[in-house]
Amino acid sequence: MITSPAPIANVSSLLMPALVEAPARLHLGFLDPSASLGRKFASLGLVIDGMNTRLHLAAASANAVVAGQGEAVRERLGRHLATLQRETGALRPLRVTVHSAPPAHAGFGSGTQLALALGRAFASLHGLDLDTRRIAALLGRGERSGVGIAGFERGGFLLDGGPGPDGMAAPLLARTAFPAEWRVLLVLDERIDGLHGAAERCAMGSLPPFPQALAAALCHQVLMRVLPAALEADFEPFAAGVSTVQQLIGEYFAPAQGGSMYTSADVARVLEWIRPRYCAGIGQSSWGPTGFAILPSAARAAEVILAARAAGAVNPALRLLVVSGRNHGARVSNEDFPPLDGR
Repeated sequence: MITSPAPIANVSSLLMPALVEAPARLHLGFLDPSASLGRKFASLGLVIDGMNTRLHLAAASANAVVAGQGEAVRERLGRHLATLQRETGALRPLRVTVHSAPPAHAGFGSGTQLALALGRAFASLHGLDLDTRRIAALLGRGERSGVGIAGFERGGFLLDGGPGPDGMAAPLLARTAFPAEWRVLLVLDERIDGLHGAAERCAMGSLPPFPQALAAALCHQVLMRVLPAALEADFEPFAAGVSTVQQLIGEYFAPAQGGSMYTSADVARVLEWIRPRYCAGIGQSSWGPTGFAILPSAARAAEVILAARAAGAVNPALRLLVVSGRNHGARVSNEDFPPLDGR
């Protein structure tokens, strides 16, 4: 059990509320899902602005979770809060209020960001020394990819080494700032969900062993093309490398996604229209359905949107959003925000 502060009689007056604002991430691909060299997964990821999680935690008369994201989110946060209280011995009742969060099961890592935001707010409110990897372990996050955990801490463009044998979160192998002028065009299909839960586990288990030669090709692309180009802000090789990584890993996962590297056919249509016409890093984040096109500037992103719409490549049901990369992690403040229901 983690050591907690001594009990405090007047909780409401002495416990400062905590507000955590955490970024979303795009998962750009695994490098070795079958552990051909003994190390499983490893992930490439990008932290983005524009889809942030904002979570507020304050003392209350009884535990409560207020979130407009649905009952599943409320139940999960309730379990996470109970776990944190049990593991730390800090049993004072608390109210969790989620002011914003990315859509669940869409490729943004929303479950990890909500869990880490709650853990960071809990630690801040109680004055506990809980680092992000410990919070992730307590709440069952980071079992495959570590980019959500590293992104929560530091932001930027990230490469992790896959979870270790001790089950702790994957170590961060490389991190570089994402160039400020580059933009990410998100293509969101909010009518469907990406694979998650039992369906995701079943899909992962149904895939054949990942060829070592394919893992080697992915590592070569990342180490000798994508990472150097990101460090040097050299857009064209970066975009080509990301697109190649996505193509290679997408073909492997396609049987679990109806035969395509994209979960949404409408998202695929937009990105396949962009591919031959613009230099862009194109792909799908995690199991989707969100797709992305990384572009060299805000002006080019606006041009792409106008041209794609004019060409009839964009189903009106889709949402297109241009965001920046984010080169810093979560932020914590001691502010008392009003709850969502106004009480």
